[in-house]
Amino acid sequence: MSTSERLIEATRGLLWERGYVGTSPKAILERAGAGQGSMYHHFKGKQDLALAAIRKTAEEMRATAAGVLDGPGTPYERIEAYLRRERDVLRGCPIGRLTMDPDVTASAELRAPVDETLDWLRERIARIVEEGQEQGQFAPSLDGEEIGAAVVATVQGGYVLARASGSPVAFDAGVRGLLSLLGTAAPKDRPARPARPA
Repeated sequence: MSTSERLIEATRGLLWERGYVGTSPKAILERAGAGQGSMYHHFKGKQDLALAAIRKTAEEMRATAAGVLDGPGTPYERIEAYLRRERDVLRGCPIGRLTMDPDVTASAELRAPVDETLDWLRERIARIVEEGQEQGQFAPSLDGEEIGAAVVATVQGGYVLARASGSPVAFDAGVRGLLSLLGTAAPKDRPARPARPA
């Protein structure tokens, strides 16, 4: 791994753990095992390095989500697979964490990859819902954009509730509740598929 890559990886981890303010250049250099001044050799400064780190995290999050949402199965099964995929729930979401960081939200540049990733996820789920409607799996009355927003809100809110309680139980309950509601959104002449137990 090159020095710039080590700096990016160190910053990604620190942003997730400590947020932007808590991520000092000194902490980045120590974690990256990089020498004094190497940050400014590869990047304009802390914000430039943080932007590279946020972009890398956003790319990975989209790739991970796409791997599940574009995978095999019916539209319902793919949304279910996304909601139930393996996560470190108590650690939270590395992108969602940044939405609570005032220094990130105050910067249009730092906020952009966060907004783009959450918008991409909502839009991708909306298209899957529409695909399910075309296949007769979901009722025509469902609004794909609203379901996309509900899925993202359930995941991000679930992280917050799990961290607050120190247990993934609240996250899992939110996922089961949303899947149950989505399962009842099948057309009336088609039996609803119940959500599987966790």
